[in-house]
Amino acid sequence: MKVDIWSDIRCPFCYIGKRKFERALEQFPHKDKVEVVWHSFELDPNTKTDPSLNYLEYLAHKKGITVSEAQQMTQHIVDAAKEVDLHFDNTKIVIANSFNAHRLIHLATTKGLANEAKEQLLKAFFIDGRNIDDDQTLTEVGSLIGLESDEIEKMLSSNDFEEAVRQDELQAQKLGISGVPFFVFNNKYAVSGAQSPATFLHALEQSWSESGEADRLDVTSEEEACSVDGVCS
Repeated sequence: MKVDIWSDIRCPFCYIGKRKFERALEQFPHKDKVEVVWHSFELDPNTKTDPSLNYLEYLAHKKGITVSEAQQMTQHIVDAAKEVDLHFDNTKIVIANSFNAHRLIHLATTKGLANEAKEQLLKAFFIDGRNIDDDQTLTEVGSLIGLESDEIEKMLSSNDFEEAVRQDELQAQKLGISGVPFFVFNNKYAVSGAQSPATFLHALEQSWSESGEADRLDVTSEEEACSVDGVCS
């Protein structure tokens, strides 16, 4: 059984949703037969990398509010992260474009290391406060999971995997995906947002018990997601 997941490294609910999905997968009796495929999705792809700007300052400027108000606005995300043992510090998160990080995940996919790359990039961004658009950071993250540093550097200095990122995003458009995380189970059932482990487990069980593909996706949605403009609610 295949689970396709569209998400962005800059999306807090994508990290939270990953944890909730993993908890569901651990309870699934056939977990060893589930193939997880990560797909690129850029929130606000025109974002300019600015290591001098943290997330709260960026949000305050974008919304025309104070940094204190931005912190209050995002507290529910910090609280949701704690529920799955993730500890976000919005004062450390660096504003960075995620396109090259998505390219790194595609490189990792060719080595069977996509999940490891996704996890380490999310950690680098939300926990460690690293610049995920920095070549040194990406090389260190890739090396940590077992990629060769010279292969990463070669990719970063070329156009490799740019088309793969664009194809993922085009597929998302065709499916009508307007926010992430977005999980598709066997091309039949979809879960939108960082829903509960119980919801993910139900989708796994339902997909496993039914064969064939549907004419359209049966989507379960909730608000814990980030929209294409980068707004997380």
